Amino acid sequence: MSKRIQVNDLNVFYSQFKAVEGVNMVIEPRSVTAFIGPSGCGKSTFLRTLNRMHEVIPGARVEGEVLVDGNDLYGPGVDPVLVRRQVGMVFQRPNPFPTMSIRDNVLAGVKLNNRRQSKSEQDDLVEKSLRGANLWNEVKDRLNLPGSGLSGGQQQRLCIARAIAVSPDVLLMDEPCSALDPISTLAIEDLIEELKTEYTIVIVTHNMQQASRVSEKTAFFNIAGTGQPGKLIEYADTAKIFSNPDVQATEDYVSGRFG
Repeated sequence: MSKRIQVNDLNVFYSQFKAVEGVNMVIEPRSVTAFIGPSGCGKSTFLRTLNRMHEVIPGARVEGEVLVDGNDLYGPGVDPVLVRRQVGMVFQRPNPFPTMSIRDNVLAGVKLNNRRQSKSEQDDLVEKSLRGANLWNEVKDRLNLPGSGLSGGQQQRLCIARAIAVSPDVLLMDEPCSALDPISTLAIEDLIEELKTEYTIVIVTHNMQQASRVSEKTAFFNIAGTGQPGKLIEYADTAKIFSNPDVQATEDYVSGRFG
């Protein structure tokens, strides 16, 4: 069941440094929202606050709220492990566990969450997840071979299969195609189009064409200068951001005049 995300007055700090300032936005369910902006403007940092992934860095903290269907991810007593089960993440570089088989890679998150399953239940889940990631037909005859033997594009789809195996509500993707060739990129974009019927998807991308192809809404982040916090400059329907933005800086960025 995909979920609506509401962010209220979010500031992100690494120790004393304010990395992101004053973000307010609503991310709609069953849709794709793209984050764009120059390097270092806080978009990946902000993405990571949506499942508390940024907390793996010592000294990281937030002010403000991130509500998923009304529940604050940062509320007292909320377990970050449960948050990350609900809000899955796919990283920039495909990162299957190299010593694990394809099958065990898909089941890794499920086992981490101590879900007891029979072998036939596991087999069903592996097939369902790999089908969901458009990978089943390519790997069904070599499920017991290492995931590291796959091509880059296949590895990234394996990581998506691993993320959806735990049945999250939200999928975060941090530049999921930046390490991939154009054919693999297209496969991931087609997959995103299919997955949004079931999940709320948020993607960080440096590729303007990709943002315009895959997303319904786009958020443009920018930074005033080195050492300044990243800020959300404009957030609207993707067509509007790319054709008729309200803010000059957005227009300069999407038209390639800076960034």
